[in-house]
Amino acid sequence: MEGTIRCGANYVPLSPISFLERSAVVYRDRLSVVFGDHVKFTWRETRERCVKLASSLASRFQISRGDVVAVLAPNIPEMYELHFAVPMAGAILCTLNIRHDSTMVSTLLKHSNAKLLFVDYQFLQIAKGAIEILLKSTTSVPQLILIPDSGELSGHPIPELVTYNNLLQMGSLDFEIKRPKDECDPITLNYTSGTTSSPKGVVYSHRGAYLNALSAVLLNEMPSMCVYLWTVPMFHCNGWCLTWSTAAQGGTNVCLRSVTAKDIFQSISKHKVTHMAGAPTVLNMIIHAPAADRIPLPGKVAVMTGGAPPPSQVLFSMENLGFDVFHSYGLTETYGPATVCTWKPEWDNLNKETQAKIKSRQGVNHLGLEEVDVKDPVTMKSIPWDAKTIGEVMVRGNTVMNGYLKDSKATQEAFKGGWFRSGDLGVRHSDGYIELKDRSKDIIISGGENISTIEVESVIFRHPAVLEAAVVGRPDDHWGETPCAFVKLKEGFELTGDDLIVYCRKNLPHYMAPRTVVFEELPKTSTGKVQKFVLRRKAVEMGSLVKGKSKL
Repeated sequence: MEGTIRCGANYVPLSPISFLERSAVVYRDRLSVVFGDHVKFTWRETRERCVKLASSLASRFQISRGDVVAVLAPNIPEMYELHFAVPMAGAILCTLNIRHDSTMVSTLLKHSNAKLLFVDYQFLQIAKGAIEILLKSTTSVPQLILIPDSGELSGHPIPELVTYNNLLQMGSLDFEIKRPKDECDPITLNYTSGTTSSPKGVVYSHRGAYLNALSAVLLNEMPSMCVYLWTVPMFHCNGWCLTWSTAAQGGTNVCLRSVTAKDIFQSISKHKVTHMAGAPTVLNMIIHAPAADRIPLPGKVAVMTGGAPPPSQVLFSMENLGFDVFHSYGLTETYGPATVCTWKPEWDNLNKETQAKIKSRQGVNHLGLEEVDVKDPVTMKSIPWDAKTIGEVMVRGNTVMNGYLKDSKATQEAFKGGWFRSGDLGVRHSDGYIELKDRSKDIIISGGENISTIEVESVIFRHPAVLEAAVVGRPDDHWGETPCAFVKLKEGFELTGDDLIVYCRKNLPHYMAPRTVVFEELPKTSTGKVQKFVLRRKAVEMGSLVKGKSKL
């Protein structure tokens, strides 16, 4: 309209850097980060440390806009600070999975063109191995910066390495923070599932990070000065964007180097934790904690879960312990959380088992995402809201990635039709809530019938002897494939495969019940997802259950 302009007075590119700037004023003397018994920082101190670090990155290493700075570290204070310090220097933070070996780390360092690699002392040998591999093919390798033991601020100096503390000492508080020129400028680079031959680097923007962080505040109902326990790896979707959410609310970040049920209960009790998050495997760890490790909760603890659909039995057990579980769904490409199963008061009167089943749905888009839908991937038409018709879950909005680094073809394929295609299959209930049925690659087609492995797993989980379960397809000469269950039992329990199959047949249509049961430890990713590709390979190696005809 005539008379309007866009200028510095009415437009500032959105960036999570703003959250830290504000909290350093509003909550300046309140705790921002605690770690163990000795490390505690206030929001004023956290900002000062981040500014000094950004200053050293720019002055000592000439880090500037567009440069990538990688980090290989667990959930420690330095990992948290890097989520602000690196963007403050105008650079892009690349958080690496601490379960990667040297070969994979070297691949990702090369693909990302990282200039620096911050490495926690615990993973120094992995990092050194990665550099050695890189030196075989190039002379341009990232410089290592050691993060010493956070439990001792003086650290353990290694003469040939610059340390994190060195950079803090050299930094200046007069450094001018480099805010993004465009809010769509990249802020982080997150690698999702891929191989050494084709890594998938997901690029996040300042705008998307800002919006998803605030959306996470809303969907988790995080008040100001909340206390957040770090049980989600910060290297996974930048901790589901909660690294920035806690700063927005002036909360306290309780860091954990490793996640155990004992540490979770102790941290909740000691720090009066109000919020945490974790994959269903973390929830499973909590509900099966030995009695000696359990401590009564000082109050309600809100838990956001996601990463894999949580079995209703796990949700039910968490509620009984005093946790309030929020179920969210998303992918690396959606900055982590994209949907939330928003609770409705009319569901309060339903029985607990029904409530748990509803809570395990993926729900509706959060406020930062424009739209979620379940569509026919070929025609792009929305499927009926009948809880039966299966389609592909698709999303669009401002909290979807910029694209895949150096892979325009994959980016265009993912965005074909104007929506991000998740690869997840689901249905839509009459109230509009979506429910996942499987990954498109995980669905079992037996005799022409689609079998949802999630549905079969949820029944197996309800058996009192079962701790963990995963179902994949096993080749079958007659039916094409049949369900094969990999199961881990609770300690002290016994169960035969035949008994479990009988149990499933009582609770499922016969064609959906497993034909094969294997008892063993389940392979998992660092974020707690079961590595089904490993189990599928095992099932394929087993061959057909019955050569020739097979009866169900």
